[in-house]
Amino acid sequence: MTGARTAATKMTGQPTQKEETMNARRIEGAVALVTGANRGIGRALTEALLSRGVKKVYATARNPEALRALRDERLVSLRLDVTDADQIRAAAEAASDVELVFNNAGVALASAIADSTDLGQARREMEVNYFGPLQLLQRLAPTLARNGGGAVVNIGSAAGLTNLPFVPTYSASKAALHSLTQAARFLLAAQGTSVFGVYAGPVDTDMSRELAFPKTSPRDVAFAILDGIEAGQEDIFPDPFAVDFGRRFQSSPKASERQVAAMVSGEAARASRDQERPERARA
Repeated sequence: MTGARTAATKMTGQPTQKEETMNARRIEGAVALVTGANRGIGRALTEALLSRGVKKVYATARNPEALRALRDERLVSLRLDVTDADQIRAAAEAASDVELVFNNAGVALASAIADSTDLGQARREMEVNYFGPLQLLQRLAPTLARNGGGAVVNIGSAAGLTNLPFVPTYSASKAALHSLTQAARFLLAAQGTSVFGVYAGPVDTDMSRELAFPKTSPRDVAFAILDGIEAGQEDIFPDPFAVDFGRRFQSSPKASERQVAAMVSGEAARASRDQERPERARA
């Protein structure tokens, strides 16, 4: 939270109108940088920013060729692997006029914690989902201060608030990002930088292709994120699942944990039934 909460805020758990006004950031005319802009939420954010009238978007990806389909004179493609310190430094130097930083690049790899291969995957998830945003923040915080404060937008996940057991280490990396978001919000407030956390539910991207849950389109999520930024909402829940989850989590984190466990158990049972049907048919 930015500074001390007022009594009214402590009672409601929501920012006051004054705090929202202080945190709000205008999209039109701003200069933005989006990591992982080649697909999913990152691509949708890049397109939404252009639609909302930004002055410039630095769209980054490990392979800039993947950004060729995004054609707009306001778009600047940059090569950026968020685990590569040299590329982070080069991107920060190129984006010296940036005002809005979207830490979006992410990976989900491990589906368990017991196998020895899971440790390497978990390290990779932490490098991309946590240390990447941290390194970029370290490089760009001074730039944001010089450019009037600006904002950092960390694209987290509802899984960072309550662990999803079928992506346990991904959830842990997003929990680390959530904690970093809270720290950055306090530590960067003095330089006038707003810090937003985004906690999406299932989104229709490559990362969630195998999930049978109802999913929201990346486009709808992207526009909801921008709406939240312009409204000054520190914690943004950009889809119907996330909105409901956010209410439950704020009311009782333990109840949210149980809700997720029940949801995952139901999904596992469904998958088991689907697997049994072909076997019965062959029999």
